[in-house]
Amino acid sequence: MRATVRPIRLPPGRRVLVISDIHGNLPFLKGLLEKVSFSKEDILIVLGDILEKSEGGLETLQYVMELSRTHTVYTLMGNCDDITPAFLDGGRNIPETFYPRYFQMWGEKCAVVKMAHAAGAAIETPEDYPQARRAIARAFPGELAFLRSLPTIYLSDDYLFVHGGVPREEGLEALSAHQCMKNDAFLDQGRTFRRWVVVGHWPVTLYRGDIPSAKPIFLHDRHIASIDGGCTLKMDGQLNALILPEEPGGEFSYAAYDGNPVMTALDSQEPSADPINIRWGRSRVEVLERGAEFCRCRHVESGRVLDILTDYLREGDEGWHCEDSTDYRLPVKAGERLSIVRQTSRGALAKKDGATGWYLGKLK
Repeated sequence: MRATVRPIRLPPGRRVLVISDIHGNLPFLKGLLEKVSFSKEDILIVLGDILEKSEGGLETLQYVMELSRTHTVYTLMGNCDDITPAFLDGGRNIPETFYPRYFQMWGEKCAVVKMAHAAGAAIETPEDYPQARRAIARAFPGELAFLRSLPTIYLSDDYLFVHGGVPREEGLEALSAHQCMKNDAFLDQGRTFRRWVVVGHWPVTLYRGDIPSAKPIFLHDRHIASIDGGCTLKMDGQLNALILPEEPGGEFSYAAYDGNPVMTALDSQEPSADPINIRWGRSRVEVLERGAEFCRCRHVESGRVLDILTDYLREGDEGWHCEDSTDYRLPVKAGERLSIVRQTSRGALAKKDGATGWYLGKLK
């Protein structure tokens, strides 16, 4: 299936916001839009992945659909959004063998499963799929029509918007739609563009091995902006809104929402030297000492030893893995406001300007 490319006009004088990878987190979406005072005068571009990974996917999709009727909203197809129409259409980019394990793993955090159950259909085995498809098609015609209408790329004179990434700016209609949507680690591919290419899909915190940072990445020399803040997928994730410059060539800005309580730091602290960011895909650890709140662990890839929150650990077929973890101590000045991810007996796991780290001082 080839990419669908649509032109987009961004009139001067209107603020343009770009959001990506909501993953069914409707409270984050509403919180972010309220934070930026989103109005009918603005233009909102959603880079895809409205669905999957949380039980709020269907409600979030319906909210975006309603917003599209009352505001200027342009929405792209993400690889997670494509799961639903692909299933209804009998596979397309996704082989039939993908679904049984995926449905079992995610349950109602998968939009297809939630739609099937809401329509009164079973979807537990492949034998259930034909009836489930018919039931979903009858119960959700508007949602399916909206998803099927989504393009792969929006293109203007100065910007190319796509969920995952593209290898070039010319001949876009000949590209594989799926490869534009699921283009992992796009920033590591060394590509450079004339237009600004704005992407989501790959949480930006995965690009750094030292500090977990969820704020957008801007590669000015290569004209790439990557904005997926790990919303829903990361314990400390956030939903980012990229704000385009008023004139091409101007400065980007952004706002973020993470839903965490905000507290005031009463003490100053210096940042730690040589921190580590243990990320998805590189998260194997050896548990050295067990504790109720923290476990002493050795990161298999780096050999580094650090304390990891016990409930961030999980055991699988290949041994122990952890959720994204760090030993980084944030640079903090007394009086600064911090977003608090977790309070522990040893201090707080906190965020400052999108970066996650430990704060060991007092909070109010």
